[in-house]
Amino acid sequence: MKNFIITLSLVLIAQFGFSQATDEAFKKDVLKVIERSGSANQMKSAKKQILAMIPEDKQASFIVDFDATLPALYDKLAVIYMATYTKEDIKAMLAFYESPVGKKMADKSGELMEKSQEAGKEWGEGLQTMMAKYMQ
Repeated sequence: MKNFIITLSLVLIAQFGFSQATDEAFKKDVLKVIERSGSANQMKSAKKQILAMIPEDKQASFIVDFDATLPALYDKLAVIYMATYTKEDIKAMLAFYESPVGKKMADKSGELMEKSQEAGKEWGEGLQTMMAKYMQ
C-alpha cells in the first residue's frame, strides 16, 4: 500500500510538471498571437494619443513608464486568451497571422484603430444631436 501511494504521488507530480511545461508552451504561443495580431501597433497608437496630453518635457519619462507596463498587460491578456481559446485555436491563429493577409491585418491595426475611433466619434456626435431631439 505504501509503495502504491508513493508511486501515485510520483505520477501526479510528473503529470503536474508536464502540465506546467505544456501551459508555458501554450502561453508562449498565445503571446505570439497577441504580438502578431497587431496589439503592439494598437498600443503605439494609444500611446501616441496619450502622449499628446503629456507636457513635452515629461514625454520621454512617460514613454519609459508606459512601455514598462506592457509585459504585465500582455500576460493578463494571455490568461484571458488561454481561458477562451484551445491550443488548436491558437495554432490556427498563428498560421493566419503568419500569412500575407494576416501580416497586413496586423500592420494596419493601429491605423484602423485610429480611423475607427474617428468614425465612432463622429457617430457619437450625431447620436447626441438625435438624443437631444428626444429628450426635450
